[in-house]
Amino acid sequence: MGRAVGGGHSPSEVTMAMEARLALRQTQRLVMTPMLQQAIQLLQLSTLELQELLQKELTENPMLEESAPEDAPQPEAAGDPPPADGLPVEPRATDAPPEAPDLPFDITEILFGPPDERTLVQQEEHDETRFENFIGATTSLSDHLTDQLRLSVTEPEVRRAADEIIGNLDEDGYLRATLEEMAEKTGLPLAVFEKTLSLVQTFEPCGVGARDLRECLLIQLRDQASPDPLAIEILEEHFEAFQRCKYAEIARAVKRDQDRVLEAVDEIAGLEPKPGRRFAPSDTRYIVPDVHVYKVDDDYAIVLNDDGIPRLRINSYYRSMIGRAQGDEARRYVEDRLRSAVWLIKSVHQRQKTLYKVTNSIVQFQKAFLDRGLSFLRPLSLRHVAEDIQMHESTVSRVTTNKYVQTPQGLFELKFFFHSGIAREHGGDEVSSVSVKKMIEDLIVKEDAGKPLSDQDITRSLKQRGLTIARRTVAKYREELGILPSHQRRLATRKRV
Repeated sequence: MGRAVGGGHSPSEVTMAMEARLALRQTQRLVMTPMLQQAIQLLQLSTLELQELLQKELTENPMLEESAPEDAPQPEAAGDPPPADGLPVEPRATDAPPEAPDLPFDITEILFGPPDERTLVQQEEHDETRFENFIGATTSLSDHLTDQLRLSVTEPEVRRAADEIIGNLDEDGYLRATLEEMAEKTGLPLAVFEKTLSLVQTFEPCGVGARDLRECLLIQLRDQASPDPLAIEILEEHFEAFQRCKYAEIARAVKRDQDRVLEAVDEIAGLEPKPGRRFAPSDTRYIVPDVHVYKVDDDYAIVLNDDGIPRLRINSYYRSMIGRAQGDEARRYVEDRLRSAVWLIKSVHQRQKTLYKVTNSIVQFQKAFLDRGLSFLRPLSLRHVAEDIQMHESTVSRVTTNKYVQTPQGLFELKFFFHSGIAREHGGDEVSSVSVKKMIEDLIVKEDAGKPLSDQDITRSLKQRGLTIARRTVAKYREELGILPSHQRRLATRKRV
């Protein structure tokens, strides 16, 4: 019998191809267990956030307890007999206090007066006055406008429309809903809203209720006793050119001298673009330093701020329950709580140790800044510190997040010390971008107010100091410092004739 021609396989070959096999393969990967995630989270927490987390863990985990700052036993009183071996010492009764000597007068009458002369108010019990209750409450923009509304409007429809308008103002005082939308929502005629909006725009602060910046500025100008007509014309007819600072173009359009246009622009610049700004709630942040750096002789000492951080330890009573726990479920619960408590204590210790090492490395790099001030801040990157303390850059980044250090030069965020550097023309150490910003700020402070320095002038001045920086980089640094361009600084110094 002849052999079949083709690509077929024998049954034995098919069986070999389909059989299951066991093989070992070695791989490495990072598994983010809940405990590892907790350790990473602790690195990023500030001191206040760490206090809150530890207090929560103390409440939820019975294995944890807070130890006293001093765990040493109290010294025994002089004259107490030493305890017998293995026997507890009974507490000795204290001596009775000596009787007070008899006085020839009643001391209570001297201090408080005769009992029959005390008034009923004096005999009442009063709670102690707490000064934290006397906190000044700030008035919101909505409340301020509503108070004016009550004193100026009696018509029900107008009051309803005014309440709707005030409710649609943002924190800057601008109306963020159209009159048509509010009329449709309330069912009131559109004419009522038009009339009411004109009324609200007369309320204080001037400019409130405007629908855009142009209308806000016009309301304020027209409210003045003698407004500049050219300033009103610029806002009404040439607002786009005004926004782009095209003053020469405006001067040609209004057929006025450019200096006269600049006077009108100066008038507009003195108006408030955000009328509701002063009613905005102030968000006060209190910063507690995580680290203190003190100068000691020619060196610096680093002290971590442990105030308020609970000192954790394992509760001995619950730890002893591991061997006595009845049932597998109870034993697993106790063991899990113990494992979590031990890991938390180790993680807090590791966090403090890492924070100290990172701060110490930063101090070594930035000693010139700590000694002499901002102009001597060195360029520094996360990689430099990571290599110095032999840790990963991500660890350094996490431990410097939301952390503040108190230094002889002031309070700074740890992230503040990391900045790019700018090379000098003739070699030498790089200059930190923060130091360059300080140079730019100093140049502008010392400039002639009548002829302020342009960005190109600042670039040339820095080049004379050996720093070659592009003009656009100077402009970026100036904007980050909150300093206006030269033409706007010139306008700020002009006075209307």
